[in-house]
Amino acid sequence: MLSLKDKIVFVTGASSGIGESTARSFAAEGAKILMCARRGERIERLAKALAAGHKTEVHAFRLDVRDQAAVDKAIAGLPEAWRAIDILVNNAGLSRGMDKLPGGLVSDWEEMIDTNVKGLLYVTRAVLPGMIKRGRGHVINIGSIAGHEVYPGGAVYCATKFAVRTVSKGLRLDLSGTPIRVSEVAPGMVETEFSVVRFHGDTERAAKVYQGLTPLGPDDVAEAVVWCATRPLHVNVSDVVIWPTVQASPTLVHRK
Repeated sequence: MLSLKDKIVFVTGASSGIGESTARSFAAEGAKILMCARRGERIERLAKALAAGHKTEVHAFRLDVRDQAAVDKAIAGLPEAWRAIDILVNNAGLSRGMDKLPGGLVSDWEEMIDTNVKGLLYVTRAVLPGMIKRGRGHVINIGSIAGHEVYPGGAVYCATKFAVRTVSKGLRLDLSGTPIRVSEVAPGMVETEFSVVRFHGDTERAAKVYQGLTPLGPDDVAEAVVWCATRPLHVNVSDVVIWPTVQASPTLVHRK
């Protein structure tokens, strides 16, 4: 098991859900936590909680990964002590709507594509040169079972997660000959704010997604992310797919 003590772990979209749990899990292992999110107040509260609860160093900042100029400026402007990023967790992502494609909202499509695909690329492109120069690093992308199977009403979201899967595989090819590792963790149903965001704040509709079943929790996914990061350096866990036991496919879920 590889020690994470004092390793710098950068988690995007860390203000809630899988991102927050991932930051907490790495902090519990003694890592130094670098994290960003669009919601500045929430990320700052989490930073204070992690620093106090785990006695580790934390640096948090507000960032919208859809803004390439802002991403480049933020990474280039990191304090000297935070520039040597060891692990990048590309977690920032979302789903908007479940309209079938002919009636889909273009604004929903753009937000998903800009966040899930372009944002991941912007951050990875900004961080990777430093990893290559230092001769160490690990990129862990948060994918989804939606990147393995397509379901009705999910064409564009699924396309973005298929893209995450493809980028992860392509990145491993492009980094061949370097010691940089690339992993993807792809969960099934996870109870977070995901469905509330997907349904544009409709909490009642979102709650029905998880009724009559036990979904994954964000800690389940975070545990898998940390597991990938703690394998010996000669081991690259390329893909981890995690389902709740009650879920057999994106559309086949057993409810009580």
